[in-house]
Amino acid sequence: MSFDFAARVERVEPSATLAISNKASELEAQGVDVVDLSVGEPDFPTPENVVEAGKDAMDAGHTGYTSSNGIRELREAIAEKLRGDGIDAEADEVIVTPGGKQALFETFQSLIDDGDEVVLLDPAWVSYEAMTKLSDGSLNRVDLAPYDFQLEPALDDLSEAVSDDTELLVVNSPSNPTGAVYSDAALEGVRDLAVEHDVTVISDEIYQQITYGVEPTSLASLDGMADRTVTVNGFSKAYSMTGWRLGYFHAPEELVSQAAKLHSHSVSCAVNFVQRAGIEAMTNTDEAVTEMRDAFRERRDMLTDLFAEHGVDVPVGDGAFYMMLPVDEDDTTWCEGAIEDAHVATVPGSAFGSPGYARISYAASEERLREAVERLAEHDYI
Repeated sequence: MSFDFAARVERVEPSATLAISNKASELEAQGVDVVDLSVGEPDFPTPENVVEAGKDAMDAGHTGYTSSNGIRELREAIAEKLRGDGIDAEADEVIVTPGGKQALFETFQSLIDDGDEVVLLDPAWVSYEAMTKLSDGSLNRVDLAPYDFQLEPALDDLSEAVSDDTELLVVNSPSNPTGAVYSDAALEGVRDLAVEHDVTVISDEIYQQITYGVEPTSLASLDGMADRTVTVNGFSKAYSMTGWRLGYFHAPEELVSQAAKLHSHSVSCAVNFVQRAGIEAMTNTDEAVTEMRDAFRERRDMLTDLFAEHGVDVPVGDGAFYMMLPVDEDDTTWCEGAIEDAHVATVPGSAFGSPGYARISYAASEERLREAVERLAEHDYI
């Protein structure tokens, strides 16, 4: 049988990050020791009290469906957290989703029609492009690489990209893949453009709690942004709960009511006992989050110094757990060679819209990070 596939699916490439991870798994299955720096997953266990809360919820029988938008207690906790960020949020303006990716997908599907323009800040997380294509939207991209991945120096470029034809602008701070945390001045520039051109903005804040010496600002807290911002966050990164699949988004009630239809007809609801574990994560994990954040900061600084010893200057971000390593050749070729020869897995920068770089995740032990640098140096990749 020959299938006639939908054009929207054929427009999308498989996830580059997962493709590299799959390659690393294949080599490991052959007995090869791979230092996998490709996956955006904390290497810390989920805090024990959160695990126990999930177990307790299952034991208590919380294994059935919940209200589609999420249990009231969790949405209230999320709204309280958002109010602490300066956002005027109510529980009815929140949808709890199976992961932050689903929150983004529902937002794109709810807002973008055929040909609608989506503006991305490159390098941008790989799935933003795919979500735009699956929504039949068109892409307009702003390159931050000439500015060491910071947005503030690129505001003139952004102002040329954003127009009355722009439907959606995506801002991710702290950033995957760069770790950049955008300044208040940069976000105020985004606000001014969004208001001027009546643009909706997605503020992807999934790495909000993983920052080093800076406090990120939530876009929706700025004057004029409350009624035009979709704030996306989740539990995967800050609480090391990637496999639990729990995220959320906050938006004006009008958008929530439309997205809720898509939500109810697709995923129905996030997992019941996972939502209850999420309440514990939000209210009783400060010590675990701080411990993980401090470890990431030490690894970032160590890795930056190690590359500097080999003459490689890497732009240093103030958040997340990634850095973009400059490479002198085609980045896809470099990454393929690095995993084949040095057995170090990284992701090509071109997958994020920034060729000439390889993304490194430092969600690995200091020992493995040192070994990765040694292997790359030994095989002349740095």
